[in-house]
Amino acid sequence: MSQRRRRRIVYEVAVSADGFLARPDGDVGWLDRPMPKDFYGMGKFIRSIDTIVMGRKTWEVGRKLGGNPFPGMTTYVFSRKRRRIVEAATELVRETPKKFAARLRARPGKDIWLMGGGELFGEFLDAGEVDAISLHVIPVLIGEGIPVIGPRRRQVELRRTGHRVFPDGVVHLDYEVASVARRSARLG
Repeated sequence: MSQRRRRRIVYEVAVSADGFLARPDGDVGWLDRPMPKDFYGMGKFIRSIDTIVMGRKTWEVGRKLGGNPFPGMTTYVFSRKRRRIVEAATELVRETPKKFAARLRARPGKDIWLMGGGELFGEFLDAGEVDAISLHVIPVLIGEGIPVIGPRRRQVELRRTGHRVFPDGVVHLDYEVASVARRSARLG
């Protein structure tokens, strides 16, 4: 009998060289740039997932930019403010990250994309529910904005699992959260 692979939760984001996801008002115009043919490896990443998890603010920015660019994938939106979401394949979540992740991981499927939102990323990380972090560092300084992770007194060790440097100066960094690396070493 084959053992089912555990679904990983991967925080995949683009970040300015000074550590911001967006300007204070949520603007991401600084991300507009000529894209390489393989879109910085995003096609391969998209094929590895079937579920997207994001916070309400990220979801609202996405709607302003044109809605769901990933048809066929289930999207979960964490929100303390919204009462409902009327959009196909999109579900409002009010659970804790720990409870939600356990429920989602229990279902068969591909990996799970934790998208945008430094606050939600911090909550999932603090709950021990982030397996991998993938950062596309864009060679631009924006000076202030929404940080890659919500502020809190924490130290989380990471283990680099890969990197790629693109001709335009973008650097893609892949990390595994160290607690996940230790768990994998014990199981392997």
